[in-house]
Amino acid sequence: MHQQPEEPDENSDDFADFPISKTRRKNEMNALQDLGVELVKLSRERLEKMDLPDRLLTELLEAQRLKANGAIRRQMQFIGKLMRDVDAEPIIEHLAVIRGESSAAKAEFHALEHWRDRLLENDAALTEWLARHPDSDAQQMRQLIRNARKEAAESKPPKSSRQLFRLLRDTAP
Repeated sequence: MHQQPEEPDENSDDFADFPISKTRRKNEMNALQDLGVELVKLSRERLEKMDLPDRLLTELLEAQRLKANGAIRRQMQFIGKLMRDVDAEPIIEHLAVIRGESSAAKAEFHALEHWRDRLLENDAALTEWLARHPDSDAQQMRQLIRNARKEAAESKPPKSSRQLFRLLRDTAP
């Protein structure tokens, strides 16, 4: 009986001798294009914070501006092509943080929730927050805390509590 030679494991050194299959290349390109689609949905400010190559950033912003479906599709294919020359790992990690999927993002979120709860329960917590974050707007924080306490007492929706959380998130480093 004639046996076909076994393909080496992807992790072995012998794997480098085999060419990458067309299907695998196509899947990788589609994954990069999907990553580009996710990037286009982000705001300009978030994109600028990601430290993307200038050309890629320009094309992402251009894709946001386009309205015609055909033009958007072509632009997304072009963005996928540009993504081939970019290390995608930092982008994927950054998107995970934005989506709140990373453990660091979850920990930060819970820490901010804890701070908000402390601020609503105890006036001394505001002094502690201001000592740690001197650039905070103390007057706005006092007003939001006062309004959030009033809303809770009257069983109203926690509008001020949410605003306080956003303010904490924007102020915290």
